[in-house]
Amino acid sequence: MESPQALPRWALDLARFLPLKSQFLLSGNVRDRYPWAIADDRYAPLPLTSFLAELLRSRGIAHVLAFDPLNGFSVPLVSGIDITAEQKFFSDRFDLRWNDNLHSPASVARFFELFPALVRSEPEPIAVLADFSSRYLVRPDLQTDDEHHWFTASLILSLDVEARPCGPDASTLFNPIVWIADQEGDLPPWFVLGNPRLRAVTLPVPDRTTRGLIAKSLIPGIPGARQASEEKIAAAERSLVEQTHGLMLLDVISITELCRNEQVSIDRLDDGVRRFKLGVTENPWAKLDREKITTADSFVARRLKGQDHAVTKMLDIIKRSVIGLSGNEGRSGRPRGVAFLAGPTGTGKTELAKTVTELLFGDESAYIRFDMSEFAAEHSDQRLIGAPPGYVGYDTGGELTNAIREKPFSVVLFDEIEKAHPRILDKFLQVLDDGVLTSGRGERVYFSEAFLIFTSNLGLYRIDERGKRVPNATPTDDLPSMQAKVRAEIDRFFKLEIGRPEILNRIGENIVVFDFIRDDVAAEIFDMMLAGICRQVETATGRPIDIEDSARRSLQELCLADLSNGGRGVRNQLEAHFINPLARALFDAPESPAIIVRRIDHRDGLTTVELA
Repeated sequence: MESPQALPRWALDLARFLPLKSQFLLSGNVRDRYPWAIADDRYAPLPLTSFLAELLRSRGIAHVLAFDPLNGFSVPLVSGIDITAEQKFFSDRFDLRWNDNLHSPASVARFFELFPALVRSEPEPIAVLADFSSRYLVRPDLQTDDEHHWFTASLILSLDVEARPCGPDASTLFNPIVWIADQEGDLPPWFVLGNPRLRAVTLPVPDRTTRGLIAKSLIPGIPGARQASEEKIAAAERSLVEQTHGLMLLDVISITELCRNEQVSIDRLDDGVRRFKLGVTENPWAKLDREKITTADSFVARRLKGQDHAVTKMLDIIKRSVIGLSGNEGRSGRPRGVAFLAGPTGTGKTELAKTVTELLFGDESAYIRFDMSEFAAEHSDQRLIGAPPGYVGYDTGGELTNAIREKPFSVVLFDEIEKAHPRILDKFLQVLDDGVLTSGRGERVYFSEAFLIFTSNLGLYRIDERGKRVPNATPTDDLPSMQAKVRAEIDRFFKLEIGRPEILNRIGENIVVFDFIRDDVAAEIFDMMLAGICRQVETATGRPIDIEDSARRSLQELCLADLSNGGRGVRNQLEAHFINPLARALFDAPESPAIIVRRIDHRDGLTTVELA
């Protein structure tokens, strides 16, 4: 008899109630494989009907018969059984006729016709596995007359039959009927609910222990396993178990088959898991130019001014992601990288996200951006993951899940995350922890190769004792003080205001606080932006442009008078005090070989550019 400790909990539950219940309803993960011991430390992955047949026979059931709407009746293949003898038993007792495929074709109506004889058969106990019972009905909430009659008779029989002694130990057993359905609600509610003789059992996705039983049998078949040491094989088993968290045993088996087919060695098992989950063979992370990332400080500094501390911390996260040290030990499911960029507006948070994208993938526009202010409504999560079955938009999927399925290797920017509804933020719990998100259609979408960036303006303001919104950090604060104030307000928001401390805990120490734009940095930003505008003017007009020193100083004073909006504010001021008046002057002035800006005046709210 199979050791009880080796059985899944749901199987122990079913076995325990065999003397007490006449019918069972199994739902959930019923299309998977289930491990059955065939030797010491060796387990065979069996289909559910074969697993149930082994289990039931080990508990005193003498004969097991299965039925499905396509093939009719069959005898599940189990160890030590004489199929011919079993078929003869069912032929003699129930007039079943077997074809060359070891099936006895029959309709659902024929199954219910034999139902009373099956549950009352004596003396040896018989179990019937009613597979795909979700398909016995057109609609569980609106049965036809025949369907209503079938299940009414089944309900009455479940209450009418009695357990009887069988076997040498005088134990009592029913002739159990095991309904195998996709969901518990696929059978009529009045048949399932409140039925004292029916036990509903839900089959979960296999846990770590169950995956471990199968891993021992699967790892030896992976290329390179025969030559590997015992330590390497044991490490591969642990890796397979950890990396397949949340997957079916069928998926685990498929991963090892993929490794064999594509000659993925035991040393690269994580690559086989990645190929199965994402459906791609190439790994852009492995092809990144490490020298470019090593010297990335100067690359980023060309676009981002005055945030050296933020750049250093961001590059640390990137380097950790490239090496592959972002997940827990043995777990590669978490996103490649996670960064939470906080601080004043216009300080370069979004610009850093674009720069990181260009650094990693060579194109700053390759990132996927979501403006989280668009997800302030409670039910807007359906836009991200897709509508559930029966709702409008179910067939189109979700914006986020579709984007990751199309581009699993990507930078994903969630802009102004604090503006999203807390229910939306809950969706990130599983993403940050396991790197997976279930879409509205029930599909698992993997974020294991994505780099997630959240931006926020949290921490700049707080609510005082009178309930008024007041500044929390100001440019007069030095950087350490400002960072401490912002971090404290971020903690307060997640822990007290929205009650989601677990999200903050999963982000961990990946919070990067940007500094205010100081005067010296503002001058650098001004010079960089003005140079870019001049290049744009030369390209648009085909003429060189020169700005005299006095005009440049006047323009700088106008643009840097107020730094409360950061670098974005400087850009806005340049547009108001240089681009617009320059366009007006060029439009009105005659053509000349070169554009020379001699003077910039601002009077009565209007800026004018005087050309030479």
